[in-house]
Amino acid sequence: MQLIVLGLNHKTAPVEIREKFNFSRSRIKHILRLFRESDDFSETVLVSTCNRTELYLVAQEPEDGMASLQIAVKRIAGKTFKSEYFYTLTGVHCVRHLLLVASSLDSLIVGEGQILSQVKDAYHLARTAGTTSTLFNTIFNQAITTGKRIRTRTQIAYRSVSVSSAAVDLAMKVVGDLSKADILVIGAGKMSELTARHLLDKGAPSIFVTNRSYDHAQELAAKFNGSVIRFDDFIDHAVNADIVITSTGAPHYIIQRDRLALALEERQKANPLVLIDIAVPRDIDPEVTGLKNVVLYNIDDLQNVVDTNKELRNQDAEAAKTLIEEDILALKERLRYLSLRPVMVRLHDKFDFLRERIVAKTLKKMPELTEEQQHKIEVMSERLMYKFLRDPMININKAAGTEEEEHVKKDISRFFMLNDKDEDEPDDEKNYNYWN
Repeated sequence: MQLIVLGLNHKTAPVEIREKFNFSRSRIKHILRLFRESDDFSETVLVSTCNRTELYLVAQEPEDGMASLQIAVKRIAGKTFKSEYFYTLTGVHCVRHLLLVASSLDSLIVGEGQILSQVKDAYHLARTAGTTSTLFNTIFNQAITTGKRIRTRTQIAYRSVSVSSAAVDLAMKVVGDLSKADILVIGAGKMSELTARHLLDKGAPSIFVTNRSYDHAQELAAKFNGSVIRFDDFIDHAVNADIVITSTGAPHYIIQRDRLALALEERQKANPLVLIDIAVPRDIDPEVTGLKNVVLYNIDDLQNVVDTNKELRNQDAEAAKTLIEEDILALKERLRYLSLRPVMVRLHDKFDFLRERIVAKTLKKMPELTEEQQHKIEVMSERLMYKFLRDPMININKAAGTEEEEHVKKDISRFFMLNDKDEDEPDDEKNYNYWN
């Protein structure tokens, strides 16, 4: 057996290709059914998001599995299939990739939280469809646990690495909770839209938008449950706002010191007015910092936050990779016994079969026994069997993953004649070569 992931993502394929592989839930179920009916694969999970589509598989025979996988993917992809869009990883590299994905270290935006939920949903869908078993149940649960652990053990999810997100974080440092904040966004371009999105993600219920083009302001406001302020009137609203974020293409200051000073005489709030200027050229006269109860951040302040956070996020990413390697080693330890599990199961089943047959014969010769007495004999026989098997099972398990594994499998199978019923050979190492 071999672990395989075949996928494409934002690094390998352009959006016009990725969108063709962004499968709906019903399509994912259909694909899972196709692989469930295949003799080449025993387990399947399909992760499909806007930035990646990845098919995780347990192949019964690595060479045959890869060949049939290519055929299956070409059939699903149709004319859009090109090998350069896809990557294939096997064994431990497949496991490491999954843990990196679940931890958002392979995301377009490192530290984003949505991918962990998407991996979890993909796994639950596959499990419900009956396409996971012991191996993927173990590996995907570990990936989910690793993703959670990295988010709690590092700050990777809380570092702003874009100007728009840094603007919101700086505003929150002064204002605190955004749920009751009065927020005015001046400008209706891409940066204003990104900032508005971050504001709502951090708890702002709505925003006010103003722009020289009233229609453009309406378009932006409509996307975020916002309201429109006419551009000529924005200073009157800004003076009683909590946060004002500016991002226009104006060649001059749209908020001058003297005009703001005059308007502030009508301010009814005691908290500071936070002005965040993310425009170049600047929208706000830097002299406003001399006004009482006004806090101003410009693009340089934001860029400093971004640069610092990028460095810290890189450090977090390295710490996260260390945690991932720890989890891979722990996972390998948990999975290593699986290569000997068929031998252990057969040994147990053979002893149990013999035990049941002997107990049945014995009880037939003792019809005078009560049900309680028969039950006691049954329990005693089970306990004896477990006592007899305990040390052999421990030693078999100890051999897993060592140089002795091959010999132990052959010896146990030969000593106890475990292959007398035409079973597959338990020492066929390639069937359980998960890690290579």
